[in-house]
Amino acid sequence: MSSAAPKIQTGQEPASPNDAVPPVPRPEAASSGSSRGSGGSGGGRPPSNGAGTGTALDYSGYPVVAARHPWRWAGTGLVAVGVAAILWSLLTNPRWEWDVVAQWFTAASVLRGLGETLKLTAIAGSLGFVLGFILALMRLSSSRLLASVSWTFSWIFRSTPLLVQLLLWYNLGYLYEKVSLGIPFTDVRFFELQTTTLISQFAAAVLGLTLNQAAYSAEIIRGGILAVDQGQLEAAAALGIPAWRRSTRIVLPQAMRSILPTAFNEIIGLVKGTSIVYVLAYSDLFYTVQVIYNRTQQVLPLLLVATLWYVAITSVLSVFQYYIERHYSKGAVRSLPPTPLQQVRQLFSTHAKRTEATR
Repeated sequence: MSSAAPKIQTGQEPASPNDAVPPVPRPEAASSGSSRGSGGSGGGRPPSNGAGTGTALDYSGYPVVAARHPWRWAGTGLVAVGVAAILWSLLTNPRWEWDVVAQWFTAASVLRGLGETLKLTAIAGSLGFVLGFILALMRLSSSRLLASVSWTFSWIFRSTPLLVQLLLWYNLGYLYEKVSLGIPFTDVRFFELQTTTLISQFAAAVLGLTLNQAAYSAEIIRGGILAVDQGQLEAAAALGIPAWRRSTRIVLPQAMRSILPTAFNEIIGLVKGTSIVYVLAYSDLFYTVQVIYNRTQQVLPLLLVATLWYVAITSVLSVFQYYIERHYSKGAVRSLPPTPLQQVRQLFSTHAKRTEATR
């Protein structure tokens, strides 16, 4: 009994017609088999995930379905209804007396009071931050006397209400009848002035606002300086950079990123805090509005006039804050955020491109 041994076909020997040759799958079958199942059956079809075939699957036919956010839409609708109700109430309630608001908004007396408010803010803000910078350096000094004086100043003026400080400075003439300049502990005097003549309403307002602002500014500036990594100062000192240049070129530009947000909050608070000088009968914006509504009995419209002017001032300061913070963030981010004007231009250019594409 004989058995046929399998023949081994090499590349040199021609294949016999009787030899069993496995069929070669057609490209259509291979591609169709790859989408039906695994490659173990079906005449050597590739796997369904496209592995080993050298081709990637085509997902262009799959639809893109956006994620659903029902609660977000519900919250948006609720807030939109609330905003619409507030606007409707402001526009339809006759007791707001918008005609009276428009009458007094640009009145000469109101504009003079606005000018005094801006003047107080500029003077007290500038002097307060300059004095606060000096106090911050004193607090960081290695001299115990300078550090103690700075700490005591901030402690006293942050512990007493601004109203009390204003009244104290205005009544300084009760404590000291004359203010003189001369050699201490001697009778030598260069000049003397009556305190009541020197401390006017404007002087008392500037003194109170400036010293109160300096106490808070000192802590803000000190915190910003301490936020800078001390290793950078050590590296700069090792490179032989002078101390003045280390402070102005390395420490302060980085400290400004921490100082600016809180500093602008203080300035905005100072704008509104100037309204407290009405206790001195100083004719700022709020005192002027009070005088007018005490005469006309139109309280709410005149208060709304003052409110709108305060909102306008703080809005302008917020714009300045944005651009100044953007300037000092150059070393902290790779690319600066677009300004509002750039965002508007980008929006219009994108809309124009989409319009051209649809045509």
